[in-house]
Amino acid sequence: MSGDLPRSHGVAARLEVLPRTGSTNADLRERADDVEGWPHLSALITRNQTAGRGRLDRTWVAPDGAALAISVLLRTLPDDPAARGWIPLAAGLAMTEAVAAQLPGRDVAVKWPNDVLVDGRKICGILAEATTDAVIVGSGVNTAMTAEQLPVPTATSFAVLGVEVDEDRLLADYLRALSSTVAALAAADDAVASGLHAAVTARCATLGLVVRVSLPGGVLLEGRATALDPQGRLLVSADGSAHAVSAGDVVHVRPA
Repeated sequence: MSGDLPRSHGVAARLEVLPRTGSTNADLRERADDVEGWPHLSALITRNQTAGRGRLDRTWVAPDGAALAISVLLRTLPDDPAARGWIPLAAGLAMTEAVAAQLPGRDVAVKWPNDVLVDGRKICGILAEATTDAVIVGSGVNTAMTAEQLPVPTATSFAVLGVEVDEDRLLADYLRALSSTVAALAAADDAVASGLHAAVTARCATLGLVVRVSLPGGVLLEGRATALDPQGRLLVSADGSAHAVSAGDVVHVRPA
């Protein structure tokens, strides 16, 4: 890890850097019951995660030193379960802003529901998991990954883009944005009133595109993504009807 992350330590309530681990989310879950020792906005990070997990129980593994795994513990949460459903999108927005700060001139955006894209290619994935009274938000950022190490052709990394990422700045910017966004969401107990709905809508690359959504149960939905509803669901127009998608694997088919 570059340096001792002074800026990040200044933002996080508690920050530990692990030399190697299976999953930062799993590690943080084990610590979540210790409310005093691991308060709101505590974080675990590593550059060598060997058994990470993404959406739909997919494995997420990167070569040692090629990616940054970050897990953040959130305890200051909205009361409304519908508002809590926005936390993955809040994290996506926060990471989009942190990534964009180091990639001026690039198109950095949120892909619904949990990815960060640079020029249409995935640089970060996000997975939020609820505990009894907290939410753990895990993210994996492709930092030093070479073109040969990319898991799929639609992925990218800071290294592939020719940028040596400042990890301390990235992490501090992400934590700061995540903290303020979640605090506003918790205070308003509503994504629209907090401004999160409008902010994510403005940054969401999925809106306006024709998308193919693999829904639970093997159902396939193809149509144009038109909006995010107040619950954070993706509205897809297909066959003359608007379908509200709360969970699914989304592929961007073509631009509007």
